[in-house]
Amino acid sequence: MAKKTKSETTVELVDVVDGCDRPLLVMPLTEAHRQGLFHRSVMVLVYDAAGRLYLQKRGPQKSLYPGRFDLSATGHVRAGEAREEAGARELFEELGLAAPSLTRLDAIPATRETAFEFVTLFSAGRISDTPRPNPDEVAGGMFVDEAELAALVRDYRDWLTPAVVHFFEKRTLFPHSR
Repeated sequence: MAKKTKSETTVELVDVVDGCDRPLLVMPLTEAHRQGLFHRSVMVLVYDAAGRLYLQKRGPQKSLYPGRFDLSATGHVRAGEAREEAGARELFEELGLAAPSLTRLDAIPATRETAFEFVTLFSAGRISDTPRPNPDEVAGGMFVDEAELAALVRDYRDWLTPAVVHFFEKRTLFPHSR
């Protein structure tokens, strides 16, 4: 018998929010996406001791950007869940990592380009543990330094999710180089 993935065993409920990010109702994520309704997501950055950023490779089963490289850990904020809690949960679910704390770095308002998600970006900082990608969540990953990511953005943009490109070009991913 094949192992069921998270999406096959549970319905993920999210808060549908208004244009000012105020909760309106609770709905299954798949339905919020289908209807193009505003909801929330988080992204978490993880660095190694050398300051290189971990990029996860999205699984082939993902509905958006399958097989592309994305920020370290990403996911939706569940109904009633705080963004920081969602970031910590996604970090553990996807990479098997626990961070002592998350630092809020940036946010993007919900638009068509964000799949109608209010996106909050966190950093887990430098982590000494090795990421252990969960094959039900991600297809692997790699650490990159700023020059390597610059080359990927310049020459292989279609290998990356729009979030990676957006935050790189905004100079948010390597703040020490500002």
